[in-house]
Amino acid sequence: MPAEELTPPAQSIQMSKNPDTSVLRDGTKVVVSGRDPQRFGGMVNPPVYHVSTVLAETVEQLKSKDHAEESGKQEMTYGRRGTPTSWALENAVAELEGGYRSLAFPSGLSAVTGALLAFLKAGDHLLMTDSVYAPTRRFCNTILKRFGVETTYYDPLIGADIGSLLRPNTIVVFTESPGSHTFEVQDIPAISKVAHTHGAKILMDNTWASPLFFKPFEHGVDVSIQAATKYIVGYSDVMLGTVTATKEAWPELRDCTGDMGQCAGPDDLYLAQRGFRSMAVRLRQHQANALLIAGWLQTRPEVRQVLYPALPGAPGHEIWKRDFLGASGLFAFELQPCTEKAIEAMLDGMRLFGMGYSWGGYESLLIPENVRKIRTAVPWRFEGPLLRIHIGLEDVEDLKDDLKAGLERLRDFRG
Repeated sequence: MPAEELTPPAQSIQMSKNPDTSVLRDGTKVVVSGRDPQRFGGMVNPPVYHVSTVLAETVEQLKSKDHAEESGKQEMTYGRRGTPTSWALENAVAELEGGYRSLAFPSGLSAVTGALLAFLKAGDHLLMTDSVYAPTRRFCNTILKRFGVETTYYDPLIGADIGSLLRPNTIVVFTESPGSHTFEVQDIPAISKVAHTHGAKILMDNTWASPLFFKPFEHGVDVSIQAATKYIVGYSDVMLGTVTATKEAWPELRDCTGDMGQCAGPDDLYLAQRGFRSMAVRLRQHQANALLIAGWLQTRPEVRQVLYPALPGAPGHEIWKRDFLGASGLFAFELQPCTEKAIEAMLDGMRLFGMGYSWGGYESLLIPENVRKIRTAVPWRFEGPLLRIHIGLEDVEDLKDDLKAGLERLRDFRG
């Protein structure tokens, strides 16, 4: 669904030195949100604050700083507790996602684990989607288990039937849509509605869509998580995460994050701000390139199916069309049954597609996806091997040429 079809009608905007960003479209919000040039001598970008100790001139001022922090006011008291550098990014992310406040974390995984720890305690029950990011699953199976939290994995396509799994002690239902391995699109509104009637909170890993292409708080999510390492940064050179919460969920998130000593470094925050400003332009190109490559892959005899929700006829397309404003550059495709050696012959000879973990940068990536052994809630539904592909910003015809040569190596392998 083209994003421009979903933008609000033009409104009369009185642009000032500090415009009311609530009336702006997302493509403008990514440019202006979180910035305050008047505060910093007219500088376009907020400066980088390297700070630990923040001095007070009087005892009264020292006490007032503590009170400001307790009341939620963004006032510098100590480097770990926030600076204009961190607030600039956090405020921009919160506004774009539609939440109350955001916090930055030193990685995407630390954002996930920090959010879970904020709401769970010994004796609680967690419902976790079976399509979740593998390191999140490991955290549940190790650290949370050791802390006395029970995790039940559920079919990501369960929808409103999630109610059959809820218990009196189910505190959190964790979602990830689409799943970043096998790309199931979850019915977030249906899951949220049922979970909320039981008093459970909805946490969502919203990294695939970014804050631009899925508005979590409009669909019932309480806490939204971004691996900012991916599309917010956009250049494969920073580790960072963000967690955005509703006003109701914010105090628990804020307090636990502070108690755990979580914070992100100022230089990483600054680089993330820089990536944030170009995110709308980059994601439009990622989406355009990915749609062309996904459609082309559908025509190849070596490919059994393409798992890209934005592609008409693909699994999850109808829910994606209903709930999402666009699609990123990450998807998977299932090959016809073949040997591991044939896949190695394909991947080892790629010229433009790199092999590496993560995604969301400007470069294209292609890796084998082998998560079958860790799935527990539903039977494995694929007959052939999966490859996960991230479509970058290169020329599409060059990417097709590289994939065509690779698929021919796979098809012709005789080892």
